Amino acid sequence: MQSKENILTCTEEVRVRFNETDPLGIVWHGHYIVYFEDGREAFGRQHGLTYLDIQNAGFVTPIVKSTCEHFLPLKYGETFRIVTTYVNSISAKLIYRYEIFNKEDQLVCSGETIQVFLDSNGSLCLYNPEFFQNWKDKMGLL
Repeated sequence: MQSKENILTCTEEVRVRFNETDPLGIVWHGHYIVYFEDGREAFGRQHGLTYLDIQNAGFVTPIVKSTCEHFLPLKYGETFRIVTTYVNSISAKLIYRYEIFNKEDQLVCSGETIQVFLDSNGSLCLYNPEFFQNWKDKMGLL
């Protein structure tokens, strides 16, 4: 039996594109939420929980809460890494925490998103959908 302390993470490297910068030459603050999306996509590919997997099971997972704290700027052409961590919960939701680090390994930004499950009728799921509980069991999460 695996520990309930099993922590699932994923690290993705990204390069700042020109269209993501503002007139000051730094990444516009709204793009960090897009970078979080990049982290979720990479996490899903690595751990077998992609949006297509969720959709094929008959569910969607809209974001109901997002937070983002900025510490340092990123500039055009810089590469950075997004560390995405799944936060286990007994509730029927997906919670991810994010840390973005620059090439000097300095924390640039951190944040969190919360997503809920809606079924094909658009109804909120109060319990983990079967496919999601199966995924959690496979990953050693309680």
